[in-house]
Amino acid sequence: MPRSVNHVASRAKRKRILKLTRGYFGARKNVWTIAKNTWEKGLQYAYRDRKNKKRAFRSLWIQRINATARAEGLSYSQLMGALHKADIEINRKVLADLALNNPQAFLAIVKQARTNVKQKKQ
Repeated sequence: MPRSVNHVASRAKRKRILKLTRGYFGARKNVWTIAKNTWEKGLQYAYRDRKNKKRAFRSLWIQRINATARAEGLSYSQLMGALHKADIEINRKVLADLALNNPQAFLAIVKQARTNVKQKKQ
């Protein structure tokens, strides 16, 4: 019995992956084994960087909050501690957006946190 090889399916698979690597440089776009390896490695990077993106944005938000808080005479940790003690639950993403785009609202939140902390001490 002759060997059965599904050339149609295997060729279609190669064409699909080569189409995905179309914009790559050099042999990465048209040599099957190199293109396949590059494409697979790209998927690994994409998976990893979806996680790192969250880390990078949180870091950016903290930097923005810290810079604006220091202009008000507080460090980032002092501000976050005051917000926690004052039971003001606002996430870093929103707080950073307020610090950047609406400084009056950010200042109001800082003042509210300071007054609530002072009242709880007494």
